[in-house]
Amino acid sequence: MPRQLHIAVERFPIAGRFVISRGAKTEAVVVVATLVEGGFRGRGECVPYARYGESLESVVAQIESLRQTIEAGLGREDLQTILPPGAARNALDCALWDLEAKASGVPVFRQAGLAPPAPVTTAYTLSLDTPEAMAAAAKAAARPLLKLKLGGDGDAERLAAVRAAAPHAQLIVDANEAWSPAHLAGHFAACAAQGVALIEQPLPAGADTILAEIAHPVPLCADESLHDRGDLAALRGCYEAINIKLDKAGGLTEALALAADAERLGFQCMIGCMVASSLAMAPALLLAGRADYVDLDGPLLLAQDRPDGLHYDGARVYPPTPALWG
Repeated sequence: MPRQLHIAVERFPIAGRFVISRGAKTEAVVVVATLVEGGFRGRGECVPYARYGESLESVVAQIESLRQTIEAGLGREDLQTILPPGAARNALDCALWDLEAKASGVPVFRQAGLAPPAPVTTAYTLSLDTPEAMAAAAKAAARPLLKLKLGGDGDAERLAAVRAAAPHAQLIVDANEAWSPAHLAGHFAACAAQGVALIEQPLPAGADTILAEIAHPVPLCADESLHDRGDLAALRGCYEAINIKLDKAGGLTEALALAADAERLGFQCMIGCMVASSLAMAPALLLAGRADYVDLDGPLLLAQDRPDGLHYDGARVYPPTPALWG
């Protein structure tokens, strides 16, 4: 049987709301690419993200536009030259990895030359809210690594409230581009006072080169400013770390190369995610062994994950079974 491509849009309600500085949402909408060939099935999941000029319709159209080429046997390496980094390429790239693993019986980690995946500690994200609500969420979560979504005014109070509620937790903060240059010194001081380990994307992408000239007592991590290897050079001197997400990089193939280049350049690495199901987390988990921080809590934010999802035991997330991916 020739290879067949199937495209599906799936929706996963979020437990409550997921709130960042750019807005809130109550469901995760994902696109799943499934490749069927020789009785084997490979899957990849992506999240279209409006911040990067993507929509559900545009991502589905991108994948659909390659139907003939994909079904004719397109491989991962050629895919990198046909589609730009982004959600559509991620879904197809991960589906190709999974299909090859299923057909060959060789797990993806071995194909990629990686060590066998092991359980890792993931961050748990606290949505942007009032100081009192974020403190209550931190106390209820009782996790060793918390990631706080911040948004500008009132952030010092949010930080202080969360720290009081979780005195022993390691804290990461994520401003999602919401801070302004005029208030950076105050925000940085507040983070330092509460023992924050890492600050993600304090300024808008494209307006963050001034970070090279501003003293920051807490290491900075590029998220929206970092997609693939082509962005790394411009980030040196501004950031100490990068957040690698497969939806930004365009799949596991580029993410592996990006992580290797980042390490050579001296960046710390976070392996991050969009809010999505375990199928989107599984490929990213293969990078967790070389990461300084792991933020793969997407399924924990859902009301219900997909069948055969990842096993989470408190803050620990375990490698996927072949029934899920890889």
